[in-house]
Amino acid sequence: MTTKAYGAHAADLPLGPLNITRRAPGAEDVQIEIAYCGICHSDLHQVRSEWAGTLYPCVPGHEIVGRVSAVGSRVTGFAAGDLVGVGCLVDSCQHCAECADGLENYCDHAVGTYNGPTPDAPGHTLGGYSERIVVHQRFVLRIRHPEAQLAAVAPLLCAGITTYSPLRHWRVGPGHKVGVVGIGGLGHMGVKLAHALGAHVVAFTTSEGKREAAKALGANEVVVSKNAGEMAAHVKSFDFILNTVAAAHDLDPFFVLLKRDGAMALVGAPPTPHTGPLAFNFIMKRRSLAGSLIGGLPETQEMLDFCAQHGIVADIELIRAGQINAAYERMLAGDVKYRFVIDAGSFGA
Repeated sequence: MTTKAYGAHAADLPLGPLNITRRAPGAEDVQIEIAYCGICHSDLHQVRSEWAGTLYPCVPGHEIVGRVSAVGSRVTGFAAGDLVGVGCLVDSCQHCAECADGLENYCDHAVGTYNGPTPDAPGHTLGGYSERIVVHQRFVLRIRHPEAQLAAVAPLLCAGITTYSPLRHWRVGPGHKVGVVGIGGLGHMGVKLAHALGAHVVAFTTSEGKREAAKALGANEVVVSKNAGEMAAHVKSFDFILNTVAAAHDLDPFFVLLKRDGAMALVGAPPTPHTGPLAFNFIMKRRSLAGSLIGGLPETQEMLDFCAQHGIVADIELIRAGQINAAYERMLAGDVKYRFVIDAGSFGA
């Protein structure tokens, strides 16, 4: 079926209206009328070919929420009218150890919601900057938030799970001191989630002007990382640090804030390498540096349910399709608090 969308035909072209083709729902497919789609920094990197391998036309978008409009004959968990979401994945091999463990995000053959291989036209997946999408039931998630919050739920499908997964993996909870580096699209969710999990949360920012905003998100303390005295006051005191910054920076000033056996997890993806940490800062306190990639389907559903139970949504700015290119430039300038979300009803306007 023909579906209206927004995308680009080349890296150096702005996004604009496109007509794309979606397959008819198969026996195990769910057809979703998209209500809202969040804008992730990954969308910009991919559509502008800043990450290798972009296939055109490129229709980004993997923070998708909407209503089921049709289901295949073997779909058991969803029915027309259900509120649902789709995140960063629409397929995986289903045979490897990662898939067996519900960690499809680490499957070597995971298929992204856009720019991934598919037999559907045009031969690669097309994402959520569109009116509708058809997805295998295994990769559809249930939304339990009130419908009035639906636009602000959309970023949970990427920014939410990207921060929730490492917090859960490192068992963050009451009695833990947790740092969140960067207060942007990812970081603001990290603060909210770590606070809801019961941790003592310290937000790190380079901007003095973000102190009160970080506290409003749930931070118990805020440290301006350029202030050497403020940083020194926290040396060897953190159980866990979640580093959400997507620009290359020196990791060592944050790494030395970890106590013995503390860990820092990276979830930001800068285009150039970070600096540090020094080897002795690993060795002397048995500290760990790790990374984390979104989450598997079971954990993503767990995150959505947790957020519904605790009333957690993203802080968003709602835009129309014609504002996407301007939103990309504002995102690059850090001029959004904290996530842009597109009203999918505007794709056909």
